[in-house]
Amino acid sequence: MNAAQILLIAKAPVPGRVKTRLCPPCTPAQAARIAAAALADTLETATGCTATARTLVLDGDHPAPPGWATLPQRGGLLGDRLANAFADARPAGTAVLLIGMDTPQLTASTHLDPALSRLTGSDAVLGPAEDGGWWALGLRDPGHAEVLRRIATSTATTGWETLTALRRRGLRVHLLPRLRDVDTAADARTVAALCPPDSRFARAVATDVPAIRDAAVSEAPALPDAAATDGPALPDAAATDGPAPLDPAADDVPPPPDPPTRAEPAGGRTTAGTGLAAGTVSTVVGR
Repeated sequence: MNAAQILLIAKAPVPGRVKTRLCPPCTPAQAARIAAAALADTLETATGCTATARTLVLDGDHPAPPGWATLPQRGGLLGDRLANAFADARPAGTAVLLIGMDTPQLTASTHLDPALSRLTGSDAVLGPAEDGGWWALGLRDPGHAEVLRRIATSTATTGWETLTALRRRGLRVHLLPRLRDVDTAADARTVAALCPPDSRFARAVATDVPAIRDAAVSEAPALPDAAATDGPALPDAAATDGPAPLDPAADDVPPPPDPPTRAEPAGGRTTAGTGLAAGTVSTVVGR
């Protein structure tokens, strides 16, 4: 198999169409500047990673850096647009790592390169977000992205449902570090503190986010900690009517088959985005 390529799914930073949950306290113009900074920093980081190809999957019109291909987002619901991005961008035999624009604290050495490298051995990698979604999804066989069409995005259980759906297919899923994605002004301030002070995002937040009192992050079902092995146990099957627990000492072990009565989660409507934070690909994907 060839080395993996990276997809960045994003919204063009147009006032009133992007980062609307920053308003208030931000104005639409301020929110768009913050989104533009997050996108620029993420593009720069992804340009410096070891991916063999890079594609910006865009809702709207925005220039891509040299060396990047551009694809339009295709579909209505976010789950469909994510699945279509995997389908439209993949060359045969190439793994794909998809990220969004809502985690500008990413670095190539700590986050992207380890995720790309892991796809040479694991079937999938999943980066949980703090709000219950996910910030990255990598698939050695991008065809498995079809599961995303049946998962409601931007909910507190998006990440867990994605992990469960992948395991139902017998995939070995490696969990990446949990990150906070940017949805609200409180998120923006927290994430900016994790970025280099001279980064575009940190400067934009310092300039365009009015002083606020940080709000507590809503409780969301946590995905297993990334520090655990690649086959963390799911909840007890008797309590959840779900898959039987996995052996936490095992590495990248697929789950046993589901009980025949288990139903797939129904798809749901979403705003736009890419974040699984142990949050959403916003879903965190360019909300």
